[in-house]
Amino acid sequence: MIDKVLISEGDLNPYLKDRTLAGKLDALLEQQKNTWPLCSIGYKGLEKTEIKIFEFDGFIIKVQYNPARIKSTSAKVDLRSINNRKCFLCYNNLPEGQKGIGYKNNYLILCNPFPIFNKHFTVPSIEHLPQLIDDSFSGLLSLCKELGKEYSVFYNGPKSGASAPDHLHFQISNNSFMPIDYEYDDIKSKPNTKLIEKKNIKVYAVDNYLRKFFAFESNDKEVLIKTFEIFYNILENISKSAEEPMINILSCYETEKWRIIIFPRANHRPSYYFLEGEESILISPASVDLGGILITPREKDFIKMTKDLLMDIYNQVTISTEYFEFIKKSLIREINTHIK
Repeated sequence: MIDKVLISEGDLNPYLKDRTLAGKLDALLEQQKNTWPLCSIGYKGLEKTEIKIFEFDGFIIKVQYNPARIKSTSAKVDLRSINNRKCFLCYNNLPEGQKGIGYKNNYLILCNPFPIFNKHFTVPSIEHLPQLIDDSFSGLLSLCKELGKEYSVFYNGPKSGASAPDHLHFQISNNSFMPIDYEYDDIKSKPNTKLIEKKNIKVYAVDNYLRKFFAFESNDKEVLIKTFEIFYNILENISKSAEEPMINILSCYETEKWRIIIFPRANHRPSYYFLEGEESILISPASVDLGGILITPREKDFIKMTKDLLMDIYNQVTISTEYFEFIKKSLIREINTHIK
């Protein structure tokens, strides 16, 4: 029964400052830090992480040494490995002491005990469903809007950094933690980035950020869903993945509109991941890494990281200029045809 993992009102209320969803998340985090040892240890470990900052033309990349993330970064996501382990996002497999908040009868919001951010949550579906975004994008938008400007919601595709590709889930972070959160407005204002502007949708295509991405802005949920469907279908037609097009999504809702940033992917992991000995770098880029915080769970990789290495890692996992231009042209054509 899922009731055994839902936090009671009596346990949540002492930490509750307001009854918004964001307020409930803040309360859940404080309660779990105080009552669930694994969560407490994780957040104390976060205080000891190290950061190196690399400056580029108009933006930065932060490299975070975070040893607690080694399990996620090194996760085996092949079918055999997945079938040989219990799903750690299914509510009946959660560790003793972990509690969550139900959302829309479809999701469970949990504190992530191996945080990257000051506030880090995982949002698995209650039902064991595969990690696919085409049928769950509407849910992501609803979650964004209800959380408001304090939080961002992100999605990692099954071959784009998700450590649980067999169970549908999003993640939540406090907003303005990733560099892209506060660099976005400047980056999108660069020449030739605005691709489409209509009454209820703006589309940007950014290729001067080391990681090529597309961004949608709108206050109309149905138009956003349609725009994403068009984008998804374009990627699907050129994708080599058997599951879904390789993407990472960063999203938020502020100033009465959604902002959806999508990074199309070329590869799951860079070549360094598969090398042996001193040449190996244990890194598996996902949404957070593409948002400007590259996670290194091993100290030796953190120490050896250079600007040139960063550039090569991002170049290996993100799409080529050829694909980027193809998507741009296809988007212009399809959106002008189907969205008035």
